[in-house]
This record gives sequence, C-alpha cells and structure tokens, in this order.
Amino acid sequence: MRRYFRVLSLCVALAFFSALYAFGQLASSLEARTAGRPDSGQEISANPGEGRRLRRRRQQRRPGGDDEAQKVHQLEPVHLAVVACGARLEETLTMLKSAVLFSSKALNFHIFTEDHLHGDFQKALNSWPAVHRHKFNYTTYPITFPNENSNEWKKLFKPCASQRLFLPLILNQVDSLLYVDTDILFLQPVEEIWNFLSRFNSSHLAAMAPEHEEPRIAWYNRFARHPYYGKTGVNSGVMLMNMTRIRATYFKNDMTSIPLSWEDLLMPLLQKYKLNITWADQDLLNIIFHHNPERLYVFPCQWNYRPDHCIYGSNCAAAEEHGVFILHGNRGVYHDDKQPVFRAIYEAIQKYSFGGDPLRDLLHPLEANLQRPSNTYCGRVAHLFTKRLRWSIGNLPHRQTPAGG
Repeated sequence: MRRYFRVLSLCVALAFFSALYAFGQLASSLEARTAGRPDSGQEISANPGEGRRLRRRRQQRRPGGDDEAQKVHQLEPVHLAVVACGARLEETLTMLKSAVLFSSKALNFHIFTEDHLHGDFQKALNSWPAVHRHKFNYTTYPITFPNENSNEWKKLFKPCASQRLFLPLILNQVDSLLYVDTDILFLQPVEEIWNFLSRFNSSHLAAMAPEHEEPRIAWYNRFARHPYYGKTGVNSGVMLMNMTRIRATYFKNDMTSIPLSWEDLLMPLLQKYKLNITWADQDLLNIIFHHNPERLYVFPCQWNYRPDHCIYGSNCAAAEEHGVFILHGNRGVYHDDKQPVFRAIYEAIQKYSFGGDPLRDLLHPLEANLQRPSNTYCGRVAHLFTKRLRWSIGNLPHRQTPAGG
C-alpha cells in the first residue's frame, strides 16, 4: 500500500509540472502573437537588416540626436519629385531651374511624366551648363497607377495629380522625398526645407503647410464635406515625406477599426469619399491626417506661399517677417495677369540664362519691374517676394550680398 501511494504521488507531481510547462508555452505564444500584431503607427520590417536600418533612421531624426547622426543626414542628397502631365513641361523646367540655381546640396530629381514628354525633359536637362549639371541627377518615370481603377486615379482632379499618393510605393528604395507641384518656385536653397526632416519626432512621417491662415476665407472649414486636418486643412503642393515610415506605418481610419497600411488605405478611402471631395488627392491626404494628426509636422506659410496669402490682404505673418521662401503659383497666376507679381517672379527665373550674373540679370530687372504701381493686394507686398531671393543670390559662391539685402 505504501508503495502504491509513492507511485501515485510521483504521477501527480509529473502531471503538475507538465501542466505548468504547457501553460508557459501557451503564454509565450500569445505574447509573441500580440507583439507581432500591427498597431497604429507601428513600424515593421521584412528582415532583421531592414529593422536595424529603420532604427538607425529613427535615431537620425530624433530631436537632439547625436552629432554623427546629423552628419549622415547632411551628406544625403535631396530627393525631389514632381508629376508633370499635359502642358506643364516649361513650368516644371522652371521649377527645377530654381532648385538648381540656389542649392549647394546634391539633388536627385524624380520626374513622373507622360511618355511623349520624356525626351523633352532629357533634352532640356542635358543641355544645361556643366557647372550646374553636376549638381543633380535625374530619372524620368512613366505615370503608374494600380492596375485596378487606374483610369479613375488618373482622371482625379488634374491629369496625373494623384500620382503623388503612390510615390512611397513606387520609389520603394528612397527613404525621404520632397514632392512639389509643377507651379512651385524655390526662392532659397532646397536643402533649407529638407532640413525639416531633422525636426521630425518619432511619430512624424510627413510635413505640409496649412491650406489657409485666415479661417474666415478658408475653404475646408466652410465648404468641405469630409474630414480634414486641423482648423483649415493642409495644402499638399509642397509635401516633405519620410517614406520609410509611411511604408511601415498602419493608419487609423473611419472605415475599419483595424489600422491599414498606406497601400491598403488609398482605394477604400477613394471609394468612400469620391463623391464628396473637390481637391482630390489633397482631400484624401487631409482625411488621412485628420485621423492621424500626430503623424504630421506643419511648417509655416512662407514655405508654401500662394495667392491666398495676399489676394485679400496679407495674412502670412511668417512671410511678412522673413520673406517668401517657396512660391506656389496655383490658380494659374504665372500665366495670366490677375496677380502680376507672381507672373513677374516666374518669368524672371524662366528667362534667366545659366551663366549670367543673377544679381544683374535676374534680381535687378525683377525689382525694377515690381516697383511699378500695383492695384492688387499681392503687388502691394511685392517686397516680401524678393526679400529671401536677395539673400539667396547674395549667398551664391563668389557673390557678395546685394546692397540693401
């Protein structure tokens, strides 16, 4: 009988420890599964090497990061993307010229355009003088949309404009990118806006300027039939992106309780809101960042200065203090007479020939032109348009600061 109890005790002990082992394995499995589940804003990688690269990039952009990380960031070239369809060749070349004129940092241009324009871009860019040509590399790409609903995307708002939504997926080897509309002019070095990447915190993955400064004349808060970012929305004509983070992030949305990747989010968003959006891809971006406001860094209005900032009176305080840094000639103002100051800036850069004296051949004729009496509010603040331009020309190599700059 005593031997029977000893055997029974041994069996009970073995069963007890077996149960403990099983429960331990189950707990470990559940913990691993929970840790691997996509969450809003979680960054994932396909392999350990990519994970290490993501961690290094996060460290480079961490506020107050070490000096070595800042040095790596400064050595990276600026990646600049533009989408040009229809009659936008000359306007795009003028934008690219403004980027090359004032920048000292290496530039990589990513030009998305229709097939018949590829040769025109190549011919024009290859003809620029070697002293400027060595500053940049460029690649032309075909307009590319997902196979399903490609026609719907292509015809959204303006020809090919929604291409920008797919840049993180197409340029999947590019870490960070500055996207600009064709009607942008840089009045200072491109690297100045590129430096905003170093101000991103660990959540930021894109940067844009507000759509309006004055709510009483703003579009979104008065007319939008969909969610939008902040009080007045954001304008996507100048958009700085950390595309590594965009590709690795899952976004909150109002279609499902499960966060979605960028790739999986775009089409459902279009299907839900296509009857309620006016500005197409910009509206979709506003909806995305309405639900994910912590992901967006907002830079001041002088980095995306448009007619809305002066057409009814000056309302961009940052430009009044520092001047206009990036000019955005939407509303077609480079090509009509409604806002002569915008057209004057555009034509001055367009007509300037590489190799000329930018002070004598660009700035002085422009300032003489802008001194003419103006009956527009934008014309009355013309000095804001040339303030930063004078600084940029004054800081070009072998060029002294212009008098009065």
